[in-house]
Amino acid sequence: MISLPLLPTSLVGSYAQPEWLIDRAKLAGRFPPRVRARELWRIPPGLLSQAQDDATELAIRAQERAGLDIVTDGEIRRESYSNHFATALEGIDLDNPGTALDRSGHPNPVPRISGPIRRPRPVEVDDLNFLRAHTDHVVKMTVPGPFTMSQQAQNDHYPDAEAAAMDYAAAVNAEIRDLFAAGADIVQIDEPYMQARPEAARAYGLAALNAALDGVTGMTAVHICFGYAAIIHERPEAYSFLPELAGCPVRQVSIETAQSGLDLGVLSDLKDKTVILGVIDLSTPEVEPVEVVADRVRRAFERVPPERIVIATDCGMKYLPRASAEGKMRAMAGAARLLRRELGRELGRELGRELSRELGSELDRDIS
Repeated sequence: MISLPLLPTSLVGSYAQPEWLIDRAKLAGRFPPRVRARELWRIPPGLLSQAQDDATELAIRAQERAGLDIVTDGEIRRESYSNHFATALEGIDLDNPGTALDRSGHPNPVPRISGPIRRPRPVEVDDLNFLRAHTDHVVKMTVPGPFTMSQQAQNDHYPDAEAAAMDYAAAVNAEIRDLFAAGADIVQIDEPYMQARPEAARAYGLAALNAALDGVTGMTAVHICFGYAAIIHERPEAYSFLPELAGCPVRQVSIETAQSGLDLGVLSDLKDKTVILGVIDLSTPEVEPVEVVADRVRRAFERVPPERIVIATDCGMKYLPRASAEGKMRAMAGAARLLRRELGRELGRELGRELSRELGSELDRDIS
């Protein structure tokens, strides 16, 4: 049983990787890698794993110091949110990548599917074990979604993208089960391409997501976004794919609202889902005041009760300077504390009014 305060706080997934670990200028100067991009790491291969451990522990401590309630590993070992998992699967020709259009419309090297997609072994369980061993907080792990991976690949094996997505779903399902068995509190599936390609998402992406969740009983989330703010600068005012998730078995839905100024009316369509509400703008390194962040959360209260909200960043914190990332996390945690105090006072006033009504009724009965 997960124990969290009202309005718990969390990263979406990634945290800023140290400059001594990864070449941040190279990372920011290209599209997110879909195949391996070992040239980004500054550390020699023989020492890289140890350096990634050290940087992951720094990310954990930074989240704890900032006051976050749910801690991730910062995705420190990943070159991107998806390629770490996607390139660990069988059926992928790593030596001869394919090409596919990124969500920005530009061609990007991608995994080339040359055979049946299979997960030969757990991919992230060791990462989870490290995270679990270095914090006593509630922990969350993220995995790329089957639909998104099917869009980030060149399919030279399956009859269509839907068939590939369903085999990706089987691999994700097995990974999620292993992560929960190893002690994950929350597992989040990242499906940004559902927003980028909503028609295909409706045609078969939702079915693939449901297959990835089949038989899973732990606390699951799905993340839908507009793309990294450092790369995709224009933001629509509404999601093209979101109400469709209302009938999905996932228990939490992660969205972005800070940079887009999203119309929150769509939240009413998510019924009983918990909303992971992105309220930290990652298009700028400027740290928002606590009150600004709190206002972004208050906007949602008309649509979703506070007990069904997790306060989070928008996605793509890995592109921020570390000092800015730390400041934004502190602002987010400060906003949560402020809102908890406000809601506590309001609850106290409501209880007082209710008590007064009850006492008044008793007095009326005594008088009569």
